[in-house]
Amino acid sequence: MPDELNDAGERATELSDLLGHVVNSWDNDRRALARQLHDSLGSSLTALTMHLGLLTAKLPPDQPLRDRAAQMKNLLHTIIENNRQMQHKLWNDKLEFLGMKVAFSELVSQFAQQYALTARCSLPEEEPVCPREYGVVLLRVLEQGLSNVTAHSGATEVDVVLDDNEDEIMLTVRDNGKGGGRGLAPNTPAGTGQYGLRLLRERARLLGGALTLSTHPDGGAVLSVVLPKPPAA
Repeated sequence: MPDELNDAGERATELSDLLGHVVNSWDNDRRALARQLHDSLGSSLTALTMHLGLLTAKLPPDQPLRDRAAQMKNLLHTIIENNRQMQHKLWNDKLEFLGMKVAFSELVSQFAQQYALTARCSLPEEEPVCPREYGVVLLRVLEQGLSNVTAHSGATEVDVVLDDNEDEIMLTVRDNGKGGGRGLAPNTPAGTGQYGLRLLRERARLLGGALTLSTHPDGGAVLSVVLPKPPAA
């Protein structure tokens, strides 16, 4: 029995290490792809827009030609916006270059505008100081929490709270919808849409933290993640 327990423990450690490698590689690939979309496709589309503008200025006063040029310009703008949105979904570079507070605040604000909801965001006065992988996990949890809000019937408000202290950093996303949290039990049946949450839970565990999804006593779902800060070097 002791040997079996040791083997099971070693196996669990190996799987945990493998998951950590997979998610880190996944993040790096998403980041690299977003950069490629920005540097290659984005710059090419911008150049095409400039060239089209120059050609339009030289067009004869032929209305059908000018209408066609206007259609091409609108199409290019649509492609540019779609490219920008794909980049943002792959990797939020504001987290890397502007910090956690700016990235979180803008994401919540954009979500409120898109879905016509009331969204409140409480952030610490100072920019949290933690490794990049912590910020990535917190951002993914925020994205998941906001995504959950749209799935909860009757949700009109969402509160996002980021608490930062010396020992840990905690993010909470709460909505007032009628669809409560279903938890993160290991035996959650397949096909219930919990795989995104399961992955986030495992990512939190890799950093020594914990992710919970529950129902608030007053109604609505509460998604929380707590990550202990690593010892100072």
